[in-house]
Amino acid sequence: MSFGEPMGQGWTQIWELLLALLLCSLIGLERELKQKSAGLRTHTLVGVGAALFLLVSKYGFTDVLAEGRIVLDPSRVAAQIVSGIGFIGGGLIFVRRDVVRGLTTAAVVWMSVAVGCACAAGLPVLATVVTAAHFLVVYGYPPLIRLATRRRPATSVVRVTYRDGEGVLRKVLELATRSGYAVEHAVTEQRSLEREEEDEHGRTMVQARHLIDLRMRLVGPRNVNELLAVLADQPGVVGVETGDIDDRSE
Repeated sequence: MSFGEPMGQGWTQIWELLLALLLCSLIGLERELKQKSAGLRTHTLVGVGAALFLLVSKYGFTDVLAEGRIVLDPSRVAAQIVSGIGFIGGGLIFVRRDVVRGLTTAAVVWMSVAVGCACAAGLPVLATVVTAAHFLVVYGYPPLIRLATRRRPATSVVRVTYRDGEGVLRKVLELATRSGYAVEHAVTEQRSLEREEEDEHGRTMVQARHLIDLRMRLVGPRNVNELLAVLADQPGVVGVETGDIDDRSE
C-alpha cells in the first residue's frame, strides 16, 4: 500500500504508529491513574509524535535523494527529538521550597519518546520490553525500596502553625525529640491575620492575630503520623501538615 511520494506510507509504517500509540497509552495510563500532571493524553501524543518524526526522518526525503547527489543522516532528527523533549520535561519539574516534584513523570515522558522512536525504527520487541520495564520500575521498585530502607531513618518535613506568645515552640521541639526525631533544620516565619469583632457597644473592631509558621526537617522514624497527632492536640497549635522528602521525585 502506498499513497504516492514520498515512499514509506504503507501498512508497515501505520503498524509502527499504532504500536507507538498502544505502548505509550499504557505508559500514560499509569501516570493518569496516579493523577500526575502529564497523564494519558500527554504521553500518548508525545510518543506518537516522536514516532512520526522518526518516520519523516527515514522516508520523508526520498524525493530529494532520487538524483543521488544529496546525502542525509536520518539519525539527526532522532537526536533532535531527544533534546527537544526537554522543554516538556522541564515544565513538569517544579520546586516548592525545598521539595522537588515531577522528576519521575518527566523521566517517563522522556522514555515515552524513546518507545515511540523504537516503534518507528522497526524495533517493536525493544519498545515492548522497555514498556514492560516501565511498569516493573514504577510498581515493583517502591516495595523493594521500602523493604531495603525500612530500618533506615527517614527525613520528613513537618510544618506547624501556632499562635505567637504562648510558648508553643519549645513544647513542639521537646515533643519531636521525645518521639525519637532529630531536628535537622528549623525555620520560623511570622504572619498576621486580621479579623473584625464587635465590642459590647456594637462597634466593629479589627483584631490582629499573630501566627508563627514553623517548618522542621526531622530525621527519625518513617511514620510521622503519631507525632502529628500529638502536635495537633497541643494548646496554641492551629495546624499541622507534613511532606515526605522520600517522595520528592514523583
